[in-house]
Amino acid sequence: MNPLHNFSRVLFVIAAAIFASHCLAQGAPTGDAPYKIVQTSQLMGTGRTDYVYADSGNRRLYVARGTAVLAFDLDTLKLSGSIPGLMGGHGVAVDPVSEHAFSSSAPIIMWDAKTLKTIKTITVQGRPDGILFEPLTERIYVLSHESPNITALDGKDGSIVGTIDLGGAPEQAASDGQGHLYVDLEDQDSIGVVDVKTMKLTGTYSLGGKGGGPGGLGLDSKNHILFAFCHEPATAVILSATDGKILATLPIGQGTDGGGFNPQTMEAFSSQGDGTLTIIKESSPTSFVVEQTVKTIPRARTSTLDTQTNHIIVIATDRPTPSPGARTPAPSVAAGSPVVAASGTVQSTGTSSPGGRGGPGRGGFGGRRGGGGGPGMLHIVVVGR
Repeated sequence: MNPLHNFSRVLFVIAAAIFASHCLAQGAPTGDAPYKIVQTSQLMGTGRTDYVYADSGNRRLYVARGTAVLAFDLDTLKLSGSIPGLMGGHGVAVDPVSEHAFSSSAPIIMWDAKTLKTIKTITVQGRPDGILFEPLTERIYVLSHESPNITALDGKDGSIVGTIDLGGAPEQAASDGQGHLYVDLEDQDSIGVVDVKTMKLTGTYSLGGKGGGPGGLGLDSKNHILFAFCHEPATAVILSATDGKILATLPIGQGTDGGGFNPQTMEAFSSQGDGTLTIIKESSPTSFVVEQTVKTIPRARTSTLDTQTNHIIVIATDRPTPSPGARTPAPSVAAGSPVVAASGTVQSTGTSSPGGRGGPGRGGFGGRRGGGGGPGMLHIVVVGR
């Protein structure tokens, strides 16, 4: 055989192997990689917590605690500022058009999402709890367990547009961006449907005894599918957002108080107070499976999605020290996970026992809101691939 020809064949085989390897690497489905804890942070403070909110556009993470809304850098998890004057705060929502942010508190605080400078306070009726931005009307919807159940604010100037009574206690809501707002009614075991143009309740979807006390809600707007995450039993009830038909039920962890849906990965998620995060894969509009149960941290009941990184973020606070000199152990984090302290230094972590005990129920593990009012560590846990 001609030596030159043989050399050419060798080069061809090597090139083909490199090309095939490259194609396999490029075509490998990265979405199948398991979720894990990728970052954590701790900050000592006082006051209870409830919801956590990721403002992906401005790269900020908000947690209402005590007398202030804490603003963290979404990438480093370092505390970058705070909004003072909070009273009974629960959550945060941001209007990405006007760049105005709002707290669900009494009164509501409105601030500039870029500078964190307070613009004004807004007095509303009811007992503000959940909160979200509705893109079609560019309004902020404040949820209350007391009437009026919803107060709508103009995202541009914070003026009160109107109120809506739902006949039940709303816990979490989701907008399809096309004029429909879906609200889980925790005490009615149902999902309320609101027309955001007329600001009227147009229907109610019963969970049909499949799940009770929905505490979290996810919405696949494209396929019109709702994921109601329930306490009793600990179940995800999956139903059509068009007519309320129940499509499937799947098990989740105990003590849910938050959830959502990521359209980029076609996954719904529910955070639970028993220290788990349930990931549900939507393979098709009629096929759903529990893809993974991630161990997070005890009492991490609420969650938020960073839409830029596809990271899911949960929070928890330590229980207050029961007596002078006693120490409450910190909630356990998976061994070997990176820990970023409030100062930004990276520490190694092992495993520790969960602090305190809590039971399942409509309030989640450890009560309706995280931790207690006394001194305690705020834990931020980031889950990703």
